Amino acid sequence: MQITKIAAGLASLAMLVACTTATPYQAALDTQSGYSEQQIESNRFQVQFAGNSLTDRKTVETYMLYRAAELTKQNGFDHFRVVHRATDADSRVVPTGTGYSPFYSNFYLDYSYYGPRAGYFYDPYRRWAYPRSFYASRWGYYDPFWDGPQEYREVTKYVASAEIVMGKGPKPDDPAFFDADQVIFNLGTQIQRPEA
Repeated sequence: MQITKIAAGLASLAMLVACTTATPYQAALDTQSGYSEQQIESNRFQVQFAGNSLTDRKTVETYMLYRAAELTKQNGFDHFRVVHRATDADSRVVPTGTGYSPFYSNFYLDYSYYGPRAGYFYDPYRRWAYPRSFYASRWGYYDPFWDGPQEYREVTKYVASAEIVMGKGPKPDDPAFFDADQVIFNLGTQIQRPEA
C-alpha cells in the first residue's frame, strides 16, 4: 500500500516537472509534444516537432530540422531537400491568479454578478438584489464566490513541420538542400535531450 502511494506521488511529480519545462528533443510517444515522422515514399518523409507552451518557435524549428537530418542519416542518405515547410502557432488565453476556479467555466450557476465594480448582487434564493456593501460586510470582500475579476495570459504552442526528400552523394548547390552531417554537427549543441 505504501509503495503504491509513493509510486503515485513520483508519477505526479514527474508530470508536474514535465509541464514546467520546455519540451526536450524526444519522440512524441505518450504525449503530443516531441518529434514524429511519416514516410511517404522510400526517400520522402513528413517530419514534425510539436512543443509545449514553454518551447519557443526557434527551438521547435531547430528540433524539426535536426530530426530531418537525423532521419536522413538513419535511412542511409547524405542530404535532404525541404520541399515544403511551415510553423503553426496555437494561441489561447488562460486565466491566472487566485480568482480562477475550474468550476466557473464548466458549470452553470444561478448567480448573477453585475461587473467587477458592481453596486448590486442578485441572490437567487431570496430573489433580491443586495447592495455591494451588504456582501462586503457579510463575507469580507465584494465577490463571495469567485474572489473577483480574473487575470489572463496568452500561451502559445508551436508546431514545425516539413516535407523532405532525401538524396545520396554531395549536396547540390541550392539553399533548399541541407547536408545531414553538417546539420547534426552545427545544431547538436542546441539539442536538449530529456533527463534520464
